[in-house]
Amino acid sequence: MSAGPAAAGQRVAVVGAGIVGVAAGLFLQEDGHEVTLVDPGEPGSGTSSGNAGIISVSSIMPIVTADILTKLPAMLADPVAPLQLRWRDLPGLTPWLLRAALATRRGSVERAMAAIHGLTSRALAAHEVLIQRAGAGELFTSNGWLKVGLDRARLEKGTAAERAALDRFGVPYEVLGRDEVLDLEPALSSEVKGALWLTANREIRQPRAYVERLAALFMERGGVHRRDVARGLAMADGRVSGLLTTEGTIAADSVVIAAGAFAGRLAAAAGHRLPLQAERGYHLMLPTLASPLHRPVYCMDPGFVLAPMAHGLRLTSGVELASLEAPPDFSIPRRLLPLARRYLPGLDERVLSEWQGFRPSLPDSLPVIGRAKRHANVYLAFGHQHVGLTLGPVTGRIIADLVAGRDPGLDLTPYRPDRPFW
Repeated sequence: MSAGPAAAGQRVAVVGAGIVGVAAGLFLQEDGHEVTLVDPGEPGSGTSSGNAGIISVSSIMPIVTADILTKLPAMLADPVAPLQLRWRDLPGLTPWLLRAALATRRGSVERAMAAIHGLTSRALAAHEVLIQRAGAGELFTSNGWLKVGLDRARLEKGTAAERAALDRFGVPYEVLGRDEVLDLEPALSSEVKGALWLTANREIRQPRAYVERLAALFMERGGVHRRDVARGLAMADGRVSGLLTTEGTIAADSVVIAAGAFAGRLAAAAGHRLPLQAERGYHLMLPTLASPLHRPVYCMDPGFVLAPMAHGLRLTSGVELASLEAPPDFSIPRRLLPLARRYLPGLDERVLSEWQGFRPSLPDSLPVIGRAKRHANVYLAFGHQHVGLTLGPVTGRIIADLVAGRDPGLDLTPYRPDRPFW
């Protein structure tokens, strides 16, 4: 990856040391830039660490669909539904919810799926570059993941739209009966009646370790991590000249905003007031099973993931909509434990640790990837909702292409920061 003479040798400040920011930093380094990561936390310690560990190239459906809207009243009344809402935060959430509802129109959904697939179809190749550079191949497996159901008819109905989308974009999968599921995962209950096996996906048993491995490579190549909080953009002669932080000013020729759910303030400083919402996600770490799972399993009813990790079994809940400042409510994932045992009879319900993080989401289910309209040397890269781990490297590569003035080989119009959000 080489850049033209005019593009090489810049000082680039990247705000955010999650998978998107670290990947951007590595690809920018390969173009000869001097890169500083700005994040008060350790690389990979935020939302990048708490996910289910799935490189999910099959996740091309928008996060909100017309079907979900019809089920919304029932879900909001159900304490174990995959969507929970802090009612006192509803006034602040309402504008985002209304925009998300408008994005469920058929034409909008079709455009969103095509745009998501445009990124997911390039995701594995971008991961592979970084995996090879960092020597991280042993962290990954390629067993795909299962969506399992306790009722065959409900499973088929619940995955019909997804299967149609996968067929449309040529993403492979298999529909399994009960015996086939139990052949793959003998630890599952015989109550499981079938599954959708998403065979194209890869899994990682230590998501944080992956980002840490990439960050270590970034440091070895001369990268710098400043444990500051970015407060704004420094200006000189009408141009962004760096970052204003709690510890002073960091001079930079280009700035990349990859701060996930916390990117809104800097994006506004760059001229884009975006409807960014934090979908709050939870996980519980449970003891490793005597008879372990071999791949992540999504339990369709009510909707949660059981993911085998290097140091235990991770139960990840659905979505809680609340303000960024609201305290965690760990009763949400804990309520799922009795239901998880129905899928996994050998489950050990002792909770070893709890975690809550923030998935940065925009109402049309698409990230923001592109140059700021007001400032040509500021780049936005956030809003990847449930597929941040999947899309981090491909987003980082696109950002490096934009800084270098290269064609990224993908129409970025659907992800532009000044697109309409109704």
